[in-house]
Amino acid sequence: MTEQRANEPEVTWLDPDTAQLRQPKSSHWEAPFLYLLFGRERSLLIDTGATSDEEQFALRGTIERLTSDWLRRNPVVFVRPYPLVVAHSHAHGDHIAGDALLRGRPGTTVVGTSPAEVIGYFGFRSWPDETVALDLGRRVIDVIGGPGHEPSAVVFFDRRTGILFTGDTVLPAHLYVRDLPQFRATIERLIRFRDDPTAAVNELRGAHIEMSTNPGVAYPAGTLHQPDEAPLPLRPRILDRVLAALDELTGAPGERVVRRRFIVVLDR
Repeated sequence: MTEQRANEPEVTWLDPDTAQLRQPKSSHWEAPFLYLLFGRERSLLIDTGATSDEEQFALRGTIERLTSDWLRRNPVVFVRPYPLVVAHSHAHGDHIAGDALLRGRPGTTVVGTSPAEVIGYFGFRSWPDETVALDLGRRVIDVIGGPGHEPSAVVFFDRRTGILFTGDTVLPAHLYVRDLPQFRATIERLIRFRDDPTAAVNELRGAHIEMSTNPGVAYPAGTLHQPDEAPLPLRPRILDRVLAALDELTGAPGERVVRRRFIVVLDR
């Protein structure tokens, strides 16, 4: 089910407890995806979008509405105010700008964006190789270290839906590699996680769509209308293809490897 109102994100319920939000391109051309996951004890918002202007992008109003709707459907949740954890796939501006709209909201914790703050909040003892668990209440999210695109990047795995929320690390778009050894280690880490039979990874969902349905062709930066977008979900085997593409890089700054569903760019 998909719904949309005036300056609000496009909202798609992936299941009764999981909402996918997309910031309108009218407010920012990158149109990032955000994810709101509800548990019995608290909810988790992954990323806050690319603007701190509620008039352009009604993030707080949307979070309030979706939370109220969910609580009406789940009256056995008694905690008030119902807690919200705001965390991030990584610290780039188009994923954290909306933090300002949620700071000070009752019951809300906004996780910091430096590596030290991310490590401290989630309780990593062996960053980035360790996977740690965040319990939302009868819903456990695995938090996986994911630097390489950005130093504090993480990947979230929802055990309930089997979705890996991969931010800007793996998505139908340009994969900007800032630190090649760390990026490669992150992909290898995700492959090991995927191949663990207890994980049951069903799909990957990142934070943007830049690829068109024409294989290997991306929309230019700044595009406001993308009528032939590639689908957002990626199959778990895409990780093997990303790793193979990384193997083709020689280390030259700006180097590109084009694949059907993504384009690797050595951005250094």
